[in-house]
Amino acid sequence: MENFEHYLEATEIIDCTHPEVRAFAEEAAGDARDEIEKAVRLYYAVRDGIWYDPYTPFFLPEHYRASNVLRRGRGFCIPKASLLCAAGRACGIPTRAGFADVRNHLATPRLLDSLGSDIFVFHAFTEFFLQGKWVKATPAFNRELCARHGVEPLDFNGREDSIFQPYDSAERKFMEYIRFHGSFADIPVSRIVSAFQQTYGVERVREWIESFQRGLDLRPR
Repeated sequence: MENFEHYLEATEIIDCTHPEVRAFAEEAAGDARDEIEKAVRLYYAVRDGIWYDPYTPFFLPEHYRASNVLRRGRGFCIPKASLLCAAGRACGIPTRAGFADVRNHLATPRLLDSLGSDIFVFHAFTEFFLQGKWVKATPAFNRELCARHGVEPLDFNGREDSIFQPYDSAERKFMEYIRFHGSFADIPVSRIVSAFQQTYGVERVREWIESFQRGLDLRPR
């Protein structure tokens, strides 16, 4: 039998008891009548309230800590999933992080050049336990970013999985799921960094880390 306590507890990264995280979750949930409505409101608060930014640090637990993501107001898919996990737990909903490798057919040339690949390893989504089943929610891309790239923003109704579309609004190939890594009660930082090194190269990842440590902005100019 599944132990749901793991998916309700605070961790070093998913710090759902942090006062700022709790306040964020309570404000986002508002007067929601049930857990499904709460989860939906939390999803949109994170999807559109935290800007998607692939050029943020990734190599330490603090880079994914929910309270830090909330203060920063931006992050890529894993920090955003971490915050949504924390918000769900703050509202008493069992919540966990899921991971998959995806191929982004519409990634920008600058991002492709930065990664050296069109594969995004350990792409993260959030899973809520609602009405007796786990439901996937993907808060990565905010509405403004989707509009800029001609992709419909992902909606979430709390009853069906919300994962990336295979095609965009112009019927171009968009996101292809290659491999699922499973679900976790916490963010597996060491596994993420190791996957980055294996996919993008040890030297490239080392350069990213050293650049962040020197305080450099890696966003393309």
